[in-house]
Amino acid sequence: MPLVPRTSEEKRKILNRLKRVAGQVHGIEKMVDEDRYCVDILIQLSAIQAALKKISFSVLERHAKSCVTKAVKEGRGEEQINELVNVLKHFK
Repeated sequence: MPLVPRTSEEKRKILNRLKRVAGQVHGIEKMVDEDRYCVDILIQLSAIQAALKKISFSVLERHAKSCVTKAVKEGRGEEQINELVNVLKHFK
C-alpha cells in the first residue's frame, strides 16, 4: 500500500512533542544522577508516559482517518483493520 505522507504541520507537531519528551528524559537522567527524591522522579516518568500516549493517539488517529479509510474504500479494509487491531494490542 502506498504511504500517505504526513503534512508538514503534522510532522512538525509530532517532532516537537518528541523533542519535549527527549528533554524530559534527559531531565530525569540528571535527577537520578543527582540522587533526587524517588517520588519526584516517578512524577516525571508519569508525565513522559502521558506525553507518549498523546503522541501515540495522534498517530493512531491520523492512521485511522487516512490509511485505514483509504484501504476500506479500496476494498482492503479487513486487512488494514486487522493490522490496526494487532498494533493496538501493544498498548496497555
